[in-house]
Amino acid sequence: QVQLVNSGGGTVQPGGSLRLSCAASGFTLDSVAIGWFRQASGKEREDVSCIDNRDGGSYYIGSVKGRFSISVDKVNNPVYLQKDNLKPEDPAVYSCATGRYGYFCQDSGPVGNRYLELWGQGTLVTVSS
Repeated sequence: QVQLVNSGGGTVQPGGSLRLSCAASGFTLDSVAIGWFRQASGKEREDVSCIDNRDGGSYYIGSVKGRFSISVDKVNNPVYLQKDNLKPEDPAVYSCATGRYGYFCQDSGPVGNRYLELWGQGTLVTVSS
């Protein structure tokens, strides 16, 4: 079965850290781009970050630059989103997604969101003191 599985969410205090994981089964992440998205309650879904395993391109939205870091474990598969210095505006359900045909990640941003075909189930991040 081809799928993505998210894990790593939880509750942290402001300034805390979490590492989210996106693991693939039924296919490898070597030749795709992976995007991380978040949707807060009552808000539109937004692109947070992406990485293209074909050429190493990566992208972050302005509000997370310098605090979030995306990486890929090419041996064991997962794509990680390391989130440091979490702020009150960061809580949301975070999901990873990929489109094996037509989705790319460039330094200027993701391309081809309409080709996203596989989504992780999402993991909830809460920031609370």
